[in-house]
Amino acid sequence: MTGSGDGTGSGLRTLPVPAGRAPLATRGGLVVHGAHRLGDLVRRRPAGITGNQWGSAIRESYDLVVADADGRLQLAAEIGPEPGAGQRAERTKTAVAGAAGLPVLRIGSATLTAAEHGRTVVGYVLDAAAYAERVAGIEPGDDPPVGFRDIPGRLPDGRTGPVNDLGALARAGAVEAYVEGRLVDPILRGLHVRWTGGPAEGWAWVEVRPGGFLVERVTVAEHRFSAGLDPARFAEDLAALAVGARLRTPEPGGPTLVDRAVLRTRIRGLAARRDEMVAGFAFDHLCAD
Repeated sequence: MTGSGDGTGSGLRTLPVPAGRAPLATRGGLVVHGAHRLGDLVRRRPAGITGNQWGSAIRESYDLVVADADGRLQLAAEIGPEPGAGQRAERTKTAVAGAAGLPVLRIGSATLTAAEHGRTVVGYVLDAAAYAERVAGIEPGDDPPVGFRDIPGRLPDGRTGPVNDLGALARAGAVEAYVEGRLVDPILRGLHVRWTGGPAEGWAWVEVRPGGFLVERVTVAEHRFSAGLDPARFAEDLAALAVGARLRTPEPGGPTLVDRAVLRTRIRGLAARRDEMVAGFAFDHLCAD
């Protein structure tokens, strides 16, 4: 795992498992804890942070926190709706976490939640990070290792494909929903981009009725942390996971759908901002009528 959360000399507290309380999960020697306030994770006010900023930020929380067996912090994660633009508390929290050297993973989604998906998603990034560390020592000249997401194996529908695709169940579920007559197209489509100096963003959508699409958008922001995944592709897989969650849980009155013309306009809006993206925009074929 690439990060700075060694808990030594960084102003971060150690986080041992409380006596008599089992952790949420363990992964390769790492311990996954539940929600903690930022004040539980940082020893003291970091340099450059004002008293008002400190007093505000320490009351803010992270959904899941990962530490090693000695309690040294490795990651704080948030999963859920993105904060409103310009939200002061979120800006202050980000500033304090950055000044303290806390590695943070922020997943913005209107559908995915820490309660329902947190352990799965955090376990996934920890497994990906461990895999990246294992293959990092492969000698030059050897065949390059397969990326964690693309390791082949048996998929839920019996086909062979990338077993670490978080959207695999959703893609199989879309086919089942199509067979049952709940969708007019069995293919779950998507795109991903990475903003320069900003988060990665992934979309996924499926056609529920002619011209009406169930659409999910997910952002992934990494601060002082990397699991060795392409964050944009990870965001698209998470968006597919969110579509699958909605397909499995009927919504009262049916899901809110996006018209084809509106979806295409939104995609064209992304394409028009390609100069703001890392590696540009690779989905021009989705802009055509």
